Amino acid sequence: MADTLISRAKKIAFQGEPGAFGNQAAREAVPHAQAIPKPTFEDAVEAVRSGETDLAIIPIENSLHGRIADIHHMLPDAGLYIVGEHFLPIHLQLLGIKGASLADVKQLYSQGPALGQCRKIIRELKLTPHEWYDTAGSAKHVAELNDNASAAVASALAGEMYGLDVLRANVEDEAHNMTRFLIMAHEPDDAPHDGRPVITTFVFRVRNVPAALYKAMGGFATNGVNMTKLESYQLGGSFNATQFYADIEGHPEDRNVRLALEELQFFSSKMTVLGVYPAHHRRKELP
Repeated sequence: MADTLISRAKKIAFQGEPGAFGNQAAREAVPHAQAIPKPTFEDAVEAVRSGETDLAIIPIENSLHGRIADIHHMLPDAGLYIVGEHFLPIHLQLLGIKGASLADVKQLYSQGPALGQCRKIIRELKLTPHEWYDTAGSAKHVAELNDNASAAVASALAGEMYGLDVLRANVEDEAHNMTRFLIMAHEPDDAPHDGRPVITTFVFRVRNVPAALYKAMGGFATNGVNMTKLESYQLGGSFNATQFYADIEGHPEDRNVRLALEELQFFSSKMTVLGVYPAHHRRKELP
């Protein structure tokens, strides 16, 4: 393994209870590091800022649900950098207490994004969904309720940890269900410019001139740079102050990427690169 911040990490923070999908992602992405649970995404980020952990792993988007964490707001102000990404296939299990059956279940607990990924079974079984702070936390809650009518949607790992039975396996709406996680550190650790697939992530604000965004984006089209993500969000509660978050394929040292970024900077009042990191191999598996 190459000598990187990820390879040297001893502790990695994730949001949620033990058994959460963040826990699973941490174990897959950085198996040699101790995974530390944190109540919120902000707490996981703060663990890196304070030096309690070396890394944090945060879910940013899901192929069915869309955006998960508003990491766009946290990253620029947190002083953290993206040093890697991990795509985790999400298989959701409908979990109930020992002895319960599908016919018993009326109430369903899970995190909002997970509930959004299993709408079909909620309709099929006419369940009442209840949003919980975490998938594994919902499994823990159902175990504590010890009620046949209550179930959780969470990972198989969470079911094992909290002594629940799988009442129905793989209840996600689509088989290709995948969540993208970002791995963050307190300092940058740019991927080498060696020809392997790389993702560059940055945020920018366009100058207050007519068609500024159109002009800023033109350089990526003319230089053949593929932009895989572009999102806007408001700053400071103002409708006039907009910042954009973008992912592109390629390394800033690639000639076409360098030219595109130079053109972007010409039409931007501010641009900050948040990370240059290896593209995860599961990107190819996305539909």
